[in-house]
Amino acid sequence: QVQLVESGGGLVQAGGSLRLSCAASGSIFSFNTMGWYRQAPGKQRELVATITNGGSTNYADSVKGRFTISRDNAKNTVYLQMNSLKPEDTAVYYCYANLDRWDYWGQGTQVTVSS
Repeated sequence: QVQLVESGGGLVQAGGSLRLSCAASGSIFSFNTMGWYRQAPGKQRELVATITNGGSTNYADSVKGRFTISRDNAKNTVYLQMNSLKPEDTAVYYCYANLDRWDYWGQGTQVTVSS
């Protein structure tokens, strides 16, 4: 079965950078859309960024200009480069992938930004 495994989370100072990776396994096809969502304590899960297999990207207003999403289809991997991090970015970040009618989710990786 398809599995998504996130890595790269951790503790970083405000203004710093972090790069998240999500490696997908179990599929011989390229995913239509891959992306990142996040959930802070007491908050609902929200979209951070998505990227289609054609390279079209979509970002939440709160991260636009600071985060960059990219993907390597040969490796079935999606990345999230996070720059100028703020304490408000603190959350569990979840990897997402879609293939036709099937949605897949990673288990999440913690990102903590200290002030």
